[in-house]
Amino acid sequence: MAHAGQELHGPGGFRLLLVRTAAETDGELLEMEASYAGTGAMPPEHLHPSQAERFEVLEGEAKTIIGGTERRYEAGETFEVPAGVPHQMGSDVPTRMRWEVRPALRMAEFFEALYGAMNAGEGERVPAILEEFSAEIRLTRA
Repeated sequence: MAHAGQELHGPGGFRLLLVRTAAETDGELLEMEASYAGTGAMPPEHLHPSQAERFEVLEGEAKTIIGGTERRYEAGETFEVPAGVPHQMGSDVPTRMRWEVRPALRMAEFFEALYGAMNAGEGERVPAILEEFSAEIRLTRA
């Protein structure tokens, strides 16, 4: 079960620290710190049907495509992604961001399952994980 203080590792040197989870916030908030290695890689375009996200760039620079608009955000800047809006983000330089998801739903458990499968070399499980967590996240393209 995902918990505060847990560190998850994704592809390309991506690191996700769970700061506060649904358990600590009565389901209102998932707060994380994300660190990008600066590979420029972006996840597939996706949306969160009923969750809004807020990001604060702490170090580096975030490259985003939100609702089809590409933009970069530097340290000290914040940006939001409303529920239902397709988006992607990554970074070309080492970057650290504070990341909030409201409401939390099972987003921390999604990251735990996704990165667990990817790190175990079980990429074939990803479609089933996306199906299981479709209330939290949906890919916008097949």
